[in-house]
Amino acid sequence: MDVVDVAFIQPIEHRPEPNVIVEARGIPLIDLSPLLHPNDSTEAQRNELATKVGNACREWGFFHVINHGVPFDLQHRVEVAVKKFFGLASEEKRKVQRDEVNPLGYYDTEYTKNIRDWKEVFDFMVKDPTVIPASHELHDNELQELRNKWPDYPIELSEVCREYAIAVENLSIKLLELVALSLGLPKKRLNGYFNHNNTSFIRLKHYPPCPAPHLALGVGRHKDGGALTILAQDDVGGLEVKRKIQGDWVRVNPIQGSFVINVGDIIQVWTNDKYESPEHRVMVNSKKDRFSIPFSLNPAHDVMIKPLDEFVNTENPSKYKEYNWGKFLKTRRLSNFKKLDAENLQIHHFKQSG
Repeated sequence: MDVVDVAFIQPIEHRPEPNVIVEARGIPLIDLSPLLHPNDSTEAQRNELATKVGNACREWGFFHVINHGVPFDLQHRVEVAVKKFFGLASEEKRKVQRDEVNPLGYYDTEYTKNIRDWKEVFDFMVKDPTVIPASHELHDNELQELRNKWPDYPIELSEVCREYAIAVENLSIKLLELVALSLGLPKKRLNGYFNHNNTSFIRLKHYPPCPAPHLALGVGRHKDGGALTILAQDDVGGLEVKRKIQGDWVRVNPIQGSFVINVGDIIQVWTNDKYESPEHRVMVNSKKDRFSIPFSLNPAHDVMIKPLDEFVNTENPSKYKEYNWGKFLKTRRLSNFKKLDAENLQIHHFKQSG
């Protein structure tokens, strides 16, 4: 009999159906070649890219990118090191375990919407150290400095991860500029929110085989809280996105050499719902390990998030109240760490009434 701890079991209405997988058709595949050689590309080519990104953001909130400039060799070295780390004995991995004070490092008991995920993770910040609020309490102005924790083995993990972080961060800014252009904004309109004090981070993920994939999820349904996510996934598959109109779950199959990009909550708020952050989840299977590496582009902790002036007028008033990114991040991190009595913080909590 397949048995899993009750903490992993999804409510009936959110349980996956491993035998009913609908493959997503039509998710845009965008070739970023013109960005790799800007001196050889025309303004028309760059504008065409921005149009494709805009269409993808409006219709899906998800898209694939190829020819993105992150070397294949670098991706491969990261994958090898990640598998070595997650292959360690539990007691070795827990030497770099995260806690409520420092949410960086290894963890295997994370919750999404108060249901435990079937996964283990390792988190590190792109900027080391990174400054965030010490408390999620709104009137507590104390700050804390986060420093990455690295295991002794594999010895190459820290170096290759830092190299990878630089590469995907550079890609994220290029994508952010395409998003700005697609909205009719100046190319660098959004760049200033992601200065040297940004809170961007990378998560290494391992989804072990699950004896009850019809009851549990690798990651429960959620929306990403940051601006953009760049996801590297292996060839096993499991990522699903909820289609906006139909409301059904469809599988986002891996494409070799590509990244999956998705719009986060910050861009949804900035655009006053012109672009929407899509709900997604991760299914598990009973036979194969799955690995993925999401990068989350996040602003500095002191950035206040609200609809941009360019998307607010008398006919289209602001749909969101302003909120502080650092406090939002701190609260979300707390809800990931332990089961709470209430729903974890979402941008809909900042929706304007009426």
